[in-house]
Amino acid sequence: MSLIRDAEIEHTIRTFVTPIFDAAGLDAASVKIHLINDPELNAFATNGQNIFLNTGLIIRTTSPDQLIGVIAHETGHIAGGHLARSEEAYENFFTENLIGMVLGVAAAAASHNGAAAGAIMTGSQQIAERSALAYSRGQESRADQAAVTFMDRAGVSSRGLLEFLSLVGSEENVLVGRMDPYVVDHPISAERVETLRQRAERSPYYGKPDSPAMIEMHERMRAKLVGFLEPLGVTLRNYPETNTSLPARYARAIAYYRIPDLAHAMPLIDGLLAEHPNDPYFLELKGQILFENGRAAESVPYYEKAAKAAPKEPLILYELGQAQISTEDPALFKIAAANLEQAARDDPDEPGVWYQLAIAYDRQGKPGMAALAAAERALLVGQPNDAKHFAQRARGQLPAGSPGALRADDIIATADRRIAELRKRN
Repeated sequence: MSLIRDAEIEHTIRTFVTPIFDAAGLDAASVKIHLINDPELNAFATNGQNIFLNTGLIIRTTSPDQLIGVIAHETGHIAGGHLARSEEAYENFFTENLIGMVLGVAAAAASHNGAAAGAIMTGSQQIAERSALAYSRGQESRADQAAVTFMDRAGVSSRGLLEFLSLVGSEENVLVGRMDPYVVDHPISAERVETLRQRAERSPYYGKPDSPAMIEMHERMRAKLVGFLEPLGVTLRNYPETNTSLPARYARAIAYYRIPDLAHAMPLIDGLLAEHPNDPYFLELKGQILFENGRAAESVPYYEKAAKAAPKEPLILYELGQAQISTEDPALFKIAAANLEQAARDDPDEPGVWYQLAIAYDRQGKPGMAALAAAERALLVGQPNDAKHFAQRARGQLPAGSPGALRADDIIATADRRIAELRKRN
C-alpha cells in the first residue's frame, strides 16, 4: 500500500466522523484513519482500530454523508468486534475444508475411487466457501445496522450510506469480472440494501441535509485529491477553466503546480488567498509551491501563517520546520527544532518528523539528541537494527538517567524484541 498524508484531508475526515466514533463509544483519538493512494473504490478496517480509505473511494463519494456512512460502517466492524471474530470464523471454515480433504484422501485409499475422493473434497470446499460468504454477508449487514445506530446518535443522515451501497450494488450486476475491491470485500445483495433501506428511512435524521460548510469541505477534499493524483488533462476535464468555483480553482492550482507551470498556478493560489487570507491550507499550498521550487526562505512566512491559523496541525508544523532548516539560516535551527518537537508530540508516528528533527539537532550541535531522533525514525520504518545502533549511540552521549537516555533504553529493548521476532520468522 502507498499511504499519503495531508493535513486538510485528515482534518476534514476527522471533523466528519469524530461524532460517529463518539456515538460508537470509541476514543476518537485512538482510531487511526489511513489514506491509500489507490484509484480503486475500497475501504476496510483492521485490528487495532485502523480504518483505511482508498483515495478512489473518497473521490467517488458525491456528498459528505456518503463518506460518513462508509466510515460509520467500518466503525461498526470495529465496535462490534467483527475483526477478531472473523479471523476465528475463517480459521474454522479452513478447518472444515481441511477435514474434507482428509476424508477425500481416506475415501480414495479405501475405495480406490479417485472420483469419489474428488467429490468429497469439492463438496467440502464448496460448503466452506458458502459458509464463509454467508458469514461475511451477515457481518456486513450487522455493520450496516450499527452504522445507522451511530449516525442516529450523532444526528447524521444515514441516507448517504444507502445511496452509496445502492450505487455500488447496481454496478456489481454489470461489472462482473472487473468489480471494485469494495464489492469483493463488502458483498452487496439486494436483500442487504433493502434491509438497510427499511432501517434508514425510519430514522428521524434521514432527510437531514449536509451543512453548506461540510459540503464545501468535502468538495475541496475531492478537488485536492484530483489535482494532486490525476494528470492535468483529467483535472481540467473535471474542473474546466469555465468553472470558477473555489474547489475548481483549487484543483487547477494544484494540477498546474505539479507540472510545474507556476505561471498558471501562482495566480490561482494568490486569488484564493486574496479571498481567504487566513485559510491555513491555502497558505500551506503557497508555502509548498515555493519550497518545492527552491524558494525555502520565501516559503517560511506562509508556513508560519498556516501554523498560526491551524495550531493543532502537526503536518503543517513539520513542513514549517523542514522549510526553516532548508534556509540554512542558523538563527532558525532552534526554532525549527521546537516546531518539529511539537509535531513529534502530536503525531509521533510520522517518520519524516523524526528525520527532520535529527537534522535540526545535528545543526545545533546536539549529536545525542540527533541520534535519538534517528533511532525513533528507524523504529517506525521497520529497521530495528538501525534503531538499536542509533539508540546505543544516543545513550552513550546523553546524560545518564536523563529522559533522552531512558528513551534510548526503551528503543533498544523494543528493537531487540523485533530483531528476535524477525530471526524466528526466518
